[in-house]
Amino acid sequence: MEGTSTGDGTALAVRAADFASSKDHKKENFPVASVLLKAEHRAPVMAFYRFARAADDIADHATASAAEKLAGLKAMRASLSGSGDEPTARALHKVMAERDLDPIHAHDLLDAFEQDVTVNRYADWDALIAYCRKSAVPVGRYVLDVHGEDRACWPASDALCAALQIINHLQDCGKDYRAIDRVYIPAETFAATGARIEDLGAAHASPALRTAIIILAERTQGLLRTSAPFAFAIRDRRLAAEVAIIQRLAESLVKRLLTRDPLSERVHHGALETATLVMGAIAGRFLRKAPA
Repeated sequence: MEGTSTGDGTALAVRAADFASSKDHKKENFPVASVLLKAEHRAPVMAFYRFARAADDIADHATASAAEKLAGLKAMRASLSGSGDEPTARALHKVMAERDLDPIHAHDLLDAFEQDVTVNRYADWDALIAYCRKSAVPVGRYVLDVHGEDRACWPASDALCAALQIINHLQDCGKDYRAIDRVYIPAETFAATGARIEDLGAAHASPALRTAIIILAERTQGLLRTSAPFAFAIRDRRLAAEVAIIQRLAESLVKRLLTRDPLSERVHHGALETATLVMGAIAGRFLRKAPA
């Protein structure tokens, strides 16, 4: 892996391309800048996604050292401010400057990826939510800013984004532990259920681990109840439809986590299941009143 020298002989990779994975927006669990969005809004949303994808690839790289990862993220932050040459960060910097968008969302996201490099365990639910405020909440706020939506929508958006993040954590809990030794299930939940971190490395979840996952899924349902009115508060009808779809997909996934073992069973939706949920969400958004 190419890089620069720190002076103490440690090679530091500074290009996000060195860490790139094969994952793109089509492989995400939830829609990213779908065709529902107006064309003028899809481009800046995709710029943010590509930036986030590049930073995530750095933080999750299986073999790079912590120093290499932090150097790569530092290079992205410099480019985000216009003084570096990392392409996804430079592109996002240009978009934000042209549209007068607040760069705080992108910087918060980098804070989260730096935390991923240095923190691989969480003490309790509050610590997990604090992480989501940096890793997930900025995404929703950025999208709302792109659309010129009222920031009064932020609390509902924050709840939905945190829920999506935790759903992803629970779906990938075994893979994250085995591949990068990262565990988002809080220590307090392990202690309350008698589950062990090592249970995440098994082919099937132990009864105690299943209980831990169910506890977190139920708390995530609480976040989704908070976000339920979100789509009805959005002025842009096309963005509202996309948010309604994401809400419906999230509600379905969290129900699956209550009954399926993510270590041994498929939790994510198949194509037909997704299509059915999408149509139902669109109908619900435009044919029904907002939930009380």
